[in-house]
Amino acid sequence: MLNPPPQPHTPRRRARAKLPDLAVNGEGRTEVAAPGACLLAMEMRAFWEFGAVLPAWPVLQRAPAGDGHTVIVFPGLSANDSTTLPLRRYLDSLDYTTRGWDQGFNFGPRAGVLEAAVRQVQQACDLSGRPVSLVGWSLGGIYARELAKLMPDMVRGVISLGTPFAASPRSTNAWRLYELTSGRDSHREAEQRDLPTAPPVPTTSIFSRTDGIVAWQGSFQQPSRANPHTENVEVIASHFGIGLNPSAWWVVADRLAQAAGHWKPFERKPGRLHGLIFPDPAR
Repeated sequence: MLNPPPQPHTPRRRARAKLPDLAVNGEGRTEVAAPGACLLAMEMRAFWEFGAVLPAWPVLQRAPAGDGHTVIVFPGLSANDSTTLPLRRYLDSLDYTTRGWDQGFNFGPRAGVLEAAVRQVQQACDLSGRPVSLVGWSLGGIYARELAKLMPDMVRGVISLGTPFAASPRSTNAWRLYELTSGRDSHREAEQRDLPTAPPVPTTSIFSRTDGIVAWQGSFQQPSRANPHTENVEVIASHFGIGLNPSAWWVVADRLAQAAGHWKPFERKPGRLHGLIFPDPAR
């Protein structure tokens, strides 16, 4: 007996409908649980991700060259500039001028932290005479996004890696550490800031569905008519390794290389291999 013919396009329509249907609370944040124990245990693969940089280096060097503009990279929670050094050295090799955040360990937005970050962006713009790009890993991505909202004329674009901006604080496995190190109530902090809204500059959220710390839905930027220059790019990475992952590095370099005022979405090229490295985020 012959099977009935498949209905064309129906699976695709259903898959794309999942993302807009995520439960959203009254504050615009997605309600989702933190990653489970299996994904958390898989975070150990971060060492392998960084180890993949060496064999991937010849391909990474084929990324579009930069134009010399300044890129400030913000580290994640309880991390410092040493963790972003490999990414910054890669971007240096592509002719960008990179800087760390220069504030030691990131223990949250304690007194004076955001003010110092604002001064750093201002100084970088004054020194170069043009807007800077901001890249943030995890909590560092929150800084990058909020700084771009405060001073959009000084920010060329924002790229975040595994940043939990779209969901409630309890959608991560790091909220207790955040409250311990920062001395702040995570729920109260979330209520005071409109984190889900994208900055008014080109914004890319790089996320992974296998992130063991941040629920991937919390890193998904919902489409907005107010700012059409936003996008989500999915990679296969751990949370601790996403800032050291060759595929994430490629996306960062590709996004930074866009000429100011000529933004286009990240291009997922045809082919099975490219589709495995960069899965369709709307599937």
